[in-house]
Amino acid sequence: MKLNELKPAAGSVKSRKRIGRGAGSGRGGTSTRGHKGAKSRSGYKFKRGFEGGQMPLQRRVPKFGFKNPFKVTYKPINLDTITELAQQFGVETIDLNFLQEHGLASKKDLIKVLGRGELKGKINVTAHAFSKSAKEAIEKTGGTATIL
Repeated sequence: MKLNELKPAAGSVKSRKRIGRGAGSGRGGTSTRGHKGAKSRSGYKFKRGFEGGQMPLQRRVPKFGFKNPFKVTYKPINLDTITELAQQFGVETIDLNFLQEHGLASKKDLIKVLGRGELKGKINVTAHAFSKSAKEAIEKTGGTATIL
């Protein structure tokens, strides 16, 4: 075998379609583009959302709603979750770093403590916000609710 004798395996390489090379080729005439219309012409380029002159969808459907760019969303964590964490890991202080380490919050999350569940024992909690009932429950057991 020599370099000039190398060939791809039989049937592995297809020959390209030769379009517009006379009627005898079977692909002459319209050159597989069909009859008339913009798509049959040379230089055709469609605009995104163009529907052939029909009123396009994004203009048929009315504008609706409003997204407030200044909305602040908090990640809720309830008192029962805090109690569970404190008992499981035997800690008295729960802050943002602790929640991040244990997969309950990511770096960018703002944490709000909500009042579902009961606290068993004194726990000091640090978060971005507290509901009224959560703050009362924490302070009732002797803990502190610190806002970041």
